[in-house]
Amino acid sequence: MTEVTSGPTGYLYLDTQAAFERFMASLAGTELVAVDTEAASFHRYRDRVYLIQLSSRTATAIVDPLAVTDLTRLGALLADAAVETLFHDADYDLRTLNRDYGFTATRLFDTRIAAQLLNEPGIGLAALLEKYLGVSLDKRWQRADWSRRPLEQGMLDYAASDTRYLPSLRDTLKARLEESGRWSWAEEEFALLSSIRWSPSGSPEEAYLRLKGARTLRGHQFTVLRELFGWREKVAAQLDRAVFRVLMNEGMLSIAKAMPADEQALRELKALSPEQIRRWGTDILAAVKRGVEASAESIPMFERGRRTPPDLAYDARLDRLKAVRNAIAEELPLAPGVLCPNAILEAIARQEPTSVDQLAALPEMRRWQREVLGHRLLAALRPS
Repeated sequence: MTEVTSGPTGYLYLDTQAAFERFMASLAGTELVAVDTEAASFHRYRDRVYLIQLSSRTATAIVDPLAVTDLTRLGALLADAAVETLFHDADYDLRTLNRDYGFTATRLFDTRIAAQLLNEPGIGLAALLEKYLGVSLDKRWQRADWSRRPLEQGMLDYAASDTRYLPSLRDTLKARLEESGRWSWAEEEFALLSSIRWSPSGSPEEAYLRLKGARTLRGHQFTVLRELFGWREKVAAQLDRAVFRVLMNEGMLSIAKAMPADEQALRELKALSPEQIRRWGTDILAAVKRGVEASAESIPMFERGRRTPPDLAYDARLDRLKAVRNAIAEELPLAPGVLCPNAILEAIARQEPTSVDQLAALPEMRRWQREVLGHRLLAALRPS
């Protein structure tokens, strides 16, 4: 265990199992703990949690999960309903903790969601700390490579600041939510966070078709893109390097469209650096050749979606719902998308509920949204 005294209060750097166990024991009886994680998806192919920051009201620690391999006590703390777990923008942290360790959290407070419900103009952590606590965060390390060891002192200082101030920020935001009558809104939103789990995104075989711009390709351009995509995945995995650091999506699409047959044609595209051509040019051209020679049957086919005839009555209902939502948002005030996203209004316009009870059947709609908007939205469905 290393004790770091830089910064206003200092922090502990926990890089042994024994030091971690002692710190977790010191949290016995704590009412809350602030949590943050650092990953390295900007640098590595295989993303994982590379750092975990923890703060109570009196102490801050940074856990090195490469050295501390048994985090069972952290999982138990997150699951303890007697302990409030604080995050800023909890979604990604909850998913990665669930993916890497199977952890779930039971009782949460998200300062980003709190700020949204308070209609804060800036909901980033740096903006909130500057406004409410007069703290300025050093942003130099936002894209740092947290997988590297040893970590620089400045990186550790930055990581500690992500949780050190969350308890005080939480107190301030909760008081404002209570004063504004929106604490019950936040409680409902926070309760929903406990259901967040990691889930893989789609079929890896079709991942190349989800690239922005892929659907503009034609014929064997698709099979060239597929070969390039597979080659890039293989190289990135071998190097444990983020895929865009091997070949950017835009460059890959340019090559797929042009289907260059030789190095000169590849150079003329200006999609690759001289170093990339030197290192991987031969492999890339081989991938292009495999795509060009692929059988016609392997080219993906897309059914043309039938154009739905316009539903003027639905469009009119949706316009009225948006107008009511926007008017209420201005009265509160609150960002319209936070008050009620368009997807919920579209569902209401399609289903045409006639009571607040029927609104409750919409799984996306919160209880607090029904209370604030329900009767006026229903009235908008029945224009006089």
